[in-house]
Amino acid sequence: MRDSDSLTTWVGWVAFGGIAMATAGILNIIQGFIAVFNADYYRPPGTGPVATVDYAVWGWVLVGMGLLLVVTGYGVIFGRTWADIVGVLLAAGNAILNFAFISSYPIWSIMALSFDIIVIYALTVHGREAKVLRHV
Repeated sequence: MRDSDSLTTWVGWVAFGGIAMATAGILNIIQGFIAVFNADYYRPPGTGPVATVDYAVWGWVLVGMGLLLVVTGYGVIFGRTWADIVGVLLAAGNAILNFAFISSYPIWSIMALSFDIIVIYALTVHGREAKVLRHV
């Protein structure tokens, strides 16, 4: 039996998870640069910062997390084993990071949380199937 014979339609979930991870990374980079260059943009009116650190610091954390997500999403799409493991950890960390921003900018955060949930599902349930794509 050839490797291409074991390819199922569920591999599409993994590819979608990789694309969603890269998209969440791009959203994090955009959100991070906005926080770095305009810290008042995310500050809710009439209240102090949501987190105990400055928004510029959170912005750089988001940029770094976004870059890691984009690179790992690329690895997931091409069936790299390291990317499956790192992808689940990064998606969980990204979900926690965006949850901290939910009161400042709820639409962005809920969108990023949705991508993270899809990525975690795709990688934990069907992550092994993407390895077949490397050999097809």
